[in-house]
Amino acid sequence: MPLDPTLPDGEITVLGRHPSASNIVLVAELRAADLEPVMVSYKPIAGERPLWDFPDGSLAAREVAAARIDRLGGFDLIPDTVLREGPAGPGSVQRWVGEVTTPARTPVAVTPPDEVPSGNLVVLAGEDEGGAPLLLSHPDDPRLRSMAVLDAVLNNSDRKGGHVLVVGDRLWGIDHGVSLHAEPKLRTVLWGWAGDPVTPEDSARLRALAAALEEEVVVEQLGTLITADEVEALRGRVAHLLATGTHPHPSEEWPSIPWPPL
Repeated sequence: MPLDPTLPDGEITVLGRHPSASNIVLVAELRAADLEPVMVSYKPIAGERPLWDFPDGSLAAREVAAARIDRLGGFDLIPDTVLREGPAGPGSVQRWVGEVTTPARTPVAVTPPDEVPSGNLVVLAGEDEGGAPLLLSHPDDPRLRSMAVLDAVLNNSDRKGGHVLVVGDRLWGIDHGVSLHAEPKLRTVLWGWAGDPVTPEDSARLRALAAALEEEVVVEQLGTLITADEVEALRGRVAHLLATGTHPHPSEEWPSIPWPPL
């Protein structure tokens, strides 16, 4: 079973740096002969800041592993992502979604209580700097629900609202560098279905992923990106979701929502 998403080979030409990213994220083009340039985000390993709970220099590989796992399960929610050499050294290269000059919108909302969009599921109540109440919510959307399942699979510790993008009729998830740790670290804004049954469609995706993770070639290739313990923990999370058949609840031992939520 092929694991590599499709991105053309070509020269990476850096156009600029993303201004608000915590690590170095370069906006670039892949330029290959006889093909239109492909806009990408390029995250060099050399630009990763150290974290207390993830090994140094491992985030780019986790980005790639997350995209491969997404494809293996048939979720199709993460843009094409590869690990390759670039002008700032090796790093992850991900197809850009949306327009560079017009940021894609997120369906996640932080609003006063009387402005929560109709049909949204509220996941957190808080206050602004002046003490006025605010609610964090997201749509009851089957695509978002699948993303919540994928995040549980990936043990994603940073599903902010700004990492969920709507472009046309497609929903995309980005920024998966702090995923796939062997220890439970799920932290997300998509808690609206906690305790609810996993849909039949997502159960089928989980079964497809579980079957793929039994293939030696899949395990070997994932093992070049994350550790053997992390691959085994991944298999355990998939098995647990299939056994319980429900969306997980927030942990009482780990902050359940990233900050800032957007």
